[in-house]
Amino acid sequence: MRCVIARFPFDLVKSEVQLAMKGIKPEPITGESVVIGRRTYPVKQVGEVITRQDRRDFSSSEVTRALTRLGFTCRSGAPVPAPVEEPSPLETASAMLGTPAQS
Repeated sequence: MRCVIARFPFDLVKSEVQLAMKGIKPEPITGESVVIGRRTYPVKQVGEVITRQDRRDFSSSEVTRALTRLGFTCRSGAPVPAPVEEPSPLETASAMLGTPAQS
């Protein structure tokens, strides 16, 4: 598939992108991400590898658009951690008083 990233044309093939990312350790995700195989990579990291350009030269939306058209699953934003359940005031008071002795 032909696409333009940072004003340069690229002919990208899904299998070639997978091969290029094979063996590369994913960086921590802080923004948009893409799932390649079993790993989730930051879009900018993938863009840097497949275009051989500095990641400041292109936007994540350019790479996301190209990878989506190739059939990869792209996600926006960092993963949201599961909310921590706070105990209710009654549960907190019960914990402070302790449980009655079982006879």
